[in-house]
Amino acid sequence: MVLFPLQNTASRRSTSWYKTAIVLLALAFSTAFGPAFSAAQAKQPKAVYDYYAEGNPDVVPTVSQSQPHPSYVLMGGGPDVDDAFRWMIQRAGVAPGTGGRLVVIRASGDDGYNPYIFYSGRKSAIDSVVRDGWVGGAALGLSSVETLVIPSTAAANDPFVNTVLARANAVWIAGGDQASYIRYWKGQALEATLNGLMQKNVPIGGTSAGLAVLGGFDFAALNGTVTSVQALGNPYNSYMTLDPNPLSTVGGFIAPPVLANTITDSHLDSRDRMGRLITFVSRLIGTYPGAGQQELGCPGGVLGNHTARGIGIGVEAALLVQRNPDFTYSGRRVTNISTTTESAVYFINVTQGPTVCAAGKPLDVPTSSVVIRKLANSAAAINLSDWSGFPIHQSVGVVAGSLLPANPY
Repeated sequence: MVLFPLQNTASRRSTSWYKTAIVLLALAFSTAFGPAFSAAQAKQPKAVYDYYAEGNPDVVPTVSQSQPHPSYVLMGGGPDVDDAFRWMIQRAGVAPGTGGRLVVIRASGDDGYNPYIFYSGRKSAIDSVVRDGWVGGAALGLSSVETLVIPSTAAANDPFVNTVLARANAVWIAGGDQASYIRYWKGQALEATLNGLMQKNVPIGGTSAGLAVLGGFDFAALNGTVTSVQALGNPYNSYMTLDPNPLSTVGGFIAPPVLANTITDSHLDSRDRMGRLITFVSRLIGTYPGAGQQELGCPGGVLGNHTARGIGIGVEAALLVQRNPDFTYSGRRVTNISTTTESAVYFINVTQGPTVCAAGKPLDVPTSSVVIRKLANSAAAINLSDWSGFPIHQSVGVVAGSLLPANPY
């Protein structure tokens, strides 16, 4: 028996028909089954979630949900990048007259994304003249933007939640706390629904915590966040929680194929997270014998030294990732005209594994073994299938838990 939660909220712009239907169903069941139904209901975990819709979610889009090539938006946090959402909508095949649903998922918060993505500006404008700070999704062809707040495993397994998500033409994972996404969504019906959408090449994107769970490996933040100083000073400190745990090449939550050997991080420059991203990447590298049989790498790591990768994204920046017709992947950086930072994207790989990587000890990585590539030009693109064709920005090492040079941005 499916029990409908009473906590759902419908569109802020239309009659609350979802809630009305749910209440009527609940009353009908209560009348028919009386105390027996109430007792059965009390034994069920209550799926508390919130649902919001802007536009008309009853429209059946004419655009195909399945797209020829996958697309991902990796956003670095801070102010959202308007052009990244427009690109994702267009990659979904949505165009004026087709209709289309963009679904936002999050574990906390409300419907703040809905008007921002749907309208062209204040006063509910849906015209083609899009103001700065708005996406203009309706003018691009979206029929609705819908938000699901999914704060529990019960909600992640709820049929209504998964039905709404399963019909999305594009999916956005909001910021917040990625620990909630790992705890509540991973291994649940919601993850299976997301994987089903990826099989159809439905565009998926995320920012901040939403970005963190898009890598093949994730910083799970199960015990809270970690600073670069803490990570470099002890790569196995209690805050360094990674997903999957233990590390496995099967990968973490969601794990798009293009990011299979990659861990991502956001707010990279504004929160000085280069050191912790380098530590994350180092932790992925398994142990192996170096020169003179010195053991290199990190205990528990599962990747080779040239295989492990990291992508760090600055605030108000987004990396648009697409598979091309020749089946290579490329990435292009976009930002807002109003950005006050460099809004760069950084690509990290380690050519030689750490010489010291142990609990309670500062990390050591040989000089110039950490290779950093930087994308700060929206006119350029990086071949994500082979980073070697993109110029090296800087090569650094780690000595006793300190980056050398100290500021490689």
